Amino acid sequence: MASNLELLAPLSATPWFAALPLAERKRMLSGAERQRLQPGEMLFRQGDAAGGFYALVSGTLKMSSLSEDGKEAILVVLESGNWFGEISLIDGQPRTHDATALGAAEVLLLPRAAFDALMRRRPFAQAIAAMLAARIRLLYGIVEDVTLRSTRARVARRLLLLARGDATMSPLPRARVPVSQESLAMMLGLTRQTLSKELKWLAAEGLIALGYGYIDVLSAPRLAALRDA
Repeated sequence: MASNLELLAPLSATPWFAALPLAERKRMLSGAERQRLQPGEMLFRQGDAAGGFYALVSGTLKMSSLSEDGKEAILVVLESGNWFGEISLIDGQPRTHDATALGAAEVLLLPRAAFDALMRRRPFAQAIAAMLAARIRLLYGIVEDVTLRSTRARVARRLLLLARGDATMSPLPRARVPVSQESLAMMLGLTRQTLSKELKWLAAEGLIALGYGYIDVLSAPRLAALRDA
């Protein structure tokens, strides 16, 4: 327990975990087990049974799906501090996607029994409901983008989401987004050529600056206006 409690402060930098009462956060950490992942190692695969609720302590994970022809779609990139894996624990269905470490990573595993016990506590259950509501809103936004928005607006929206940590939803967006153009294309379901064209336009307009493995957001307000146009 002592080794996990040292993670209380760093994990509390994420808004969802920080909003939980201190007692609930300590209960979660006391019941969790540490697990290290090597670069490229899978935490779980699509179709696996749910083993527990996870927190990413360090590193990054990609949640992705593969089509029958081998095409990969990156659904979300998780950064340290995020908790995930709750859906399959709630509905009892298998995992719907793959979770893969992009580099060396460490996770906490809260086993199913501990998760179920916490779900009987109102503060934790309400926090899980809030997490699901936020993710449903995000999903609706993505569906709306695909059906109603231009490609340029979709790119602007995803960059703004990534600036806030994608799934983290930090209230203070950062200027530098650590994402490669290849990964961003997979997130948006675009070809590299199409994405490159849109990014070059955004850069020429002074909204972003392109770097190797990252994109700098130079004008979040103008990106937001483009996203909502």
